[in-house]
Amino acid sequence: MADNKKIAEQVLAAVGGAANLKDATHCMTRLRLYLKDDSLPKDDEVKKISGVLGVVRGGQQYQIVIGTNVPKVYEELCKLAGISASAAVKDDAAAAQDAAITKRKLTPKQVGKNIMGYLAGCMTPMIPVLLAGGLFRAVNSIFGPDLLGLYTLESNLYILFDFLYDAAFYFMPILVGYNAAKQLGVNGMLGSFIGSVLMVPDFAAFATNGQTFTVFGIPATVTNYAQTVLPVMLSVPLFCLIYKIVKKFMPDLLTTVFTPFLSLIVSMPFILCLLAPLGTIVGNAISGGLAWFGMTTGWFGVAVIAALWEFLVMSGMHLALMMPMMADFFETGIGSGPMNAGNFATWACFGVALGTALRLKNKDDRSTSFAAFASGILGGVTEPTLYGICFRFNRCFATMALG
Repeated sequence: MADNKKIAEQVLAAVGGAANLKDATHCMTRLRLYLKDDSLPKDDEVKKISGVLGVVRGGQQYQIVIGTNVPKVYEELCKLAGISASAAVKDDAAAAQDAAITKRKLTPKQVGKNIMGYLAGCMTPMIPVLLAGGLFRAVNSIFGPDLLGLYTLESNLYILFDFLYDAAFYFMPILVGYNAAKQLGVNGMLGSFIGSVLMVPDFAAFATNGQTFTVFGIPATVTNYAQTVLPVMLSVPLFCLIYKIVKKFMPDLLTTVFTPFLSLIVSMPFILCLLAPLGTIVGNAISGGLAWFGMTTGWFGVAVIAALWEFLVMSGMHLALMMPMMADFFETGIGSGPMNAGNFATWACFGVALGTALRLKNKDDRSTSFAAFASGILGGVTEPTLYGICFRFNRCFATMALG
């Protein structure tokens, strides 16, 4: 689901702000802007805005193709710019042209863009939380016993900052679930509820105690989903699909209570028995294979694992890879190839943060990148870079893997 307010904010900024806007209207699919200086907008930059399908310069109008959600974007634009909204204009020719744009053939490239857009939409709103949490870890690393020693590991200040770090990262399934559901047009709190189901301590205790668990008689793979994002990202779309189907047939009088209830009953077997464990099952196999690969192929294996490392971090798969590495390290005192690969990947992630901070021109983006670099280089936290930068600027994934 498009974030209409965000689209309006980005469009307004791209055309020179409210100061450059004389008036605005819209048709069925396009924003039609009257600008004081129509040389200010850079068409290529406007086209890069998520939710913008194209740009047309027609007469005195600067037209931005949005699609059928243009009335909502227009409403948000008017609020932001402080102008009065007017009725839509009729332009059948423009609507026909834009329909062709909207119904583009679904190519593998477009599918990839849609997936990355979904991932970015889940993680981008969390950037302030991740940065703040990461910086608390950095503060502990600098002023705590590891460096300056201004307070001890047992001090309340150290414990407080550690709590704040954990609060940002431990409960990620709940936060990501909220953003995922909002993107898909469902109440965000229901997405948080899906994340909460994965985080229930008693559920994780089954994994700790080695007990089996079934959902309506179906065996479920029980694991600890703390700090993971992909399990909830896979689970929420299915829940939202079922929710919308149930809501379509549910009487209005009953929908508030029984639509979420029935949707959860139907979706839970799929979520707990298939989608959520999928990352763990596949991850254990991949991690085991990579551990063997790294041990037997020397520097080449290290390079491959380093390139894939941050993708493993996203799903929590890296934890399965770290266990045999740590056991080997404590036994021999020597870091294995996969362990070195993880270190290389971490530094490559820091390099991406610093590189974007130096290259980006947008003040907010640069601030985010510098904060991500600081929390990484000082606190060893890669998530702000991974979710705050790489998800938003797709090419950063490639450069990070190459690095």
